[in-house]
Amino acid sequence: MRSIEFSSIVEASLSTVWNAWTTNEGVRGFFAPSSNIDLSIGGAYELYFDLEAQEGFRGTEGMKVQTYVEERILAFDWNNPPSIPMVRNEKTWVVLEFTEMDDELCEVTLTHLGFGEGPDWEVAFQYFVSAWPRVLQRFERSMCVGEIDWDTVSSSD
Repeated sequence: MRSIEFSSIVEASLSTVWNAWTTNEGVRGFFAPSSNIDLSIGGAYELYFDLEAQEGFRGTEGMKVQTYVEERILAFDWNNPPSIPMVRNEKTWVVLEFTEMDDELCEVTLTHLGFGEGPDWEVAFQYFVSAWPRVLQRFERSMCVGEIDWDTVSSSD
């Protein structure tokens, strides 16, 4: 099974990094302008990227937390963007691993798994090959200089 893996090292405490990925306030600082996160097994892990879109097309609506180990691992469902309608509702999953390197230095490793076969899946795979580095760059920036101002972000950022 194909997967995508990227890592990011930031100057921040493990608890700060964990909260950035597991709370509504945290993800709104770098990942999406709105969200619904319930950090519990089966709890929501919904990020809303396009607040003007119709329901079901705003982001990761319906995605759930699969499992987590506090400040170590977070795994959640993920869907494909509306621009790839044939696999939009096919779930993949994302696993984040958090490693404390010292008191103020942490590594986050993101692995995206569950891609199927065929032309639409190839489009989805390539989409995420380019999307995840942007997400991690925003995450790094938020740990350094503060939250993203979503009113100033263009779709190419």
